[in-house]
Amino acid sequence: MTQTYDTELKLFINGSWRTGEGRDEHAVVNPATGDVLAAVPMATAGDLDEALAASERGFVTWRAMDVEARGAILHKVATLIRERTEAIAILLTLEQGKPLVEARGEVASSAGLFDYYAEEAKRAHGRVLIRPTGQRSIVIKQPVGPTATFTPWNFPVYLMTKKLAAALAAGCSVIAKPPEETPGCTSALMRCVIDAGVPADVAQLVYGVPDMVSRHLIGSKTIRKISFTGSIPVGKHLMRLAADGAKRITMELGGHAPVLIFDDCDLEKTLDMVVPQKFRNAGQVCVSPTRFYVQRGIYDRFVAGFAERTKKVTTGSGLDPATNMGPLANPRRPEAIGALVEDARKKGAKVLAGGERGNQGFFFQPTVLADVPLEADVMSNEPFGPLALLRPFDTFDDAIEQANRLPYGLAAFAFTENARQANMLGDAIESGMVGINTFAISVPDAPFGGVKESGFGSEGGPEGLDSYLVTKAIHQA
Repeated sequence: MTQTYDTELKLFINGSWRTGEGRDEHAVVNPATGDVLAAVPMATAGDLDEALAASERGFVTWRAMDVEARGAILHKVATLIRERTEAIAILLTLEQGKPLVEARGEVASSAGLFDYYAEEAKRAHGRVLIRPTGQRSIVIKQPVGPTATFTPWNFPVYLMTKKLAAALAAGCSVIAKPPEETPGCTSALMRCVIDAGVPADVAQLVYGVPDMVSRHLIGSKTIRKISFTGSIPVGKHLMRLAADGAKRITMELGGHAPVLIFDDCDLEKTLDMVVPQKFRNAGQVCVSPTRFYVQRGIYDRFVAGFAERTKKVTTGSGLDPATNMGPLANPRRPEAIGALVEDARKKGAKVLAGGERGNQGFFFQPTVLADVPLEADVMSNEPFGPLALLRPFDTFDDAIEQANRLPYGLAAFAFTENARQANMLGDAIESGMVGINTFAISVPDAPFGGVKESGFGSEGGPEGLDSYLVTKAIHQA
């Protein structure tokens, strides 16, 4: 398998793959070099209208298909993804920058989601209510209808899959709008969906100017459900658009994950876990561990061990097997990270590792900031990059206060060997997901979602399927 950008970028609308053909185009850039890889066609209003009409037709036939038949097709999608893993992963690395080993893992996880929802669709049970003899009352679940999904560039294949797999399993048709930055890998995913036998009018793929596409799709009477993963400001904007049609929405928005390190943890084991996790995907992860609060008794040792390990993280092209961390996704990110580091430094933070941009591409060094004051901008604003922020704490209550300080609540983590303390942490932390001595919180059979300004609704697990279903009560006398 050659590691080249070998794909033709197209839209998929109403059963046909469509190239530029006079449409505006968006340059796709390799973040490791800054070189242009290709150009992706941008959907017009006419394209979107055609996709909407196809989605409306497709919903009628897809919802009526036997759930076993739908499940068999979704299992076939998973099989095709696995067969094409290397080709999809190379496209993902070239477009997004992450190391190839991480790209392969993302693609493999996507296959697992399709397999999970192929089976979970069979468990969308209703119930029978107790009524007098001769009367019946039942509760059933039905697909909500045509769905519009919007996904970002940090995990383009996996996040698109989270929505596609659950929606298709529920019996919904889908118009998927992935990011223009990563069209090759997401197009490859859609080819697996169509090649597996999902009808051509059931799944549509469009790229385009984000605001125009979102306004057009959400404003259409055809769309009955919106699912979005992305930033808090954009999520709030889409919520306002959805409000006009009182449409069902799922919002997986940003976070600023706290990590509570207690003095009874296995220190070396904890360090070996947290450092690679912090710099996974260059920190461009909505649940990336970022605010490290460390109990004072082990703070100095934790800081020294964290900085030592960080200095060994190798940056470079994601195609190089020696690379531990690739570039950031676009030229705006290193500039934004640099500004946060400089602000923290001016306000008293100590830079113990990194802190500088790379010489080419969109790189920023893995960076450790110690003794970061709460007044630093980065302590309140999610950096979404390779920054680790370290502060000491004294008591359990101090740690909980800092963990819950911000208006975000997507994910949080804690490390302790005290079982009673672990139980208390699970109860006290205000977050949609809590990992205690683990970072494995995004798995097919568990809900993934936040509280407070980090959004609402869940993806993954039975809850992810339920978000694409409506509940109907039928009474018969």
